[in-house]
Amino acid sequence: MEIINISSEAFDEIVSRFQSFRDKVLALCQKHNNKQMNDWLDNQDVCLLLNISPRTLQTYRNNGKIGFTRINHKIYYTASDIQKFLHPDTDINNGNIDNIKLKQK
Repeated sequence: MEIINISSEAFDEIVSRFQSFRDKVLALCQKHNNKQMNDWLDNQDVCLLLNISPRTLQTYRNNGKIGFTRINHKIYYTASDIQKFLHPDTDINNGNIDNIKLKQK
């Protein structure tokens, strides 16, 4: 193992830059705190929620009836997108999944 010596000024500069980087990351995390992954539903969640097949869900996406987001070849839906699909004439209540009523067959 090789040992490298640095001056205390250089070490202090490294620590200062690291702390600055940490502060920027924390600020970004706080800014986007409300966009957590648990607010998203995947295909299986939506199919179970709406009691439909994956192919029907794909047809809804293709026809623009339901909003979605694709991240790394995986499709996600927000609770507000599902609520808009189920109740297109009503206002969205902050995308809260608890306000979505299941379809009955």
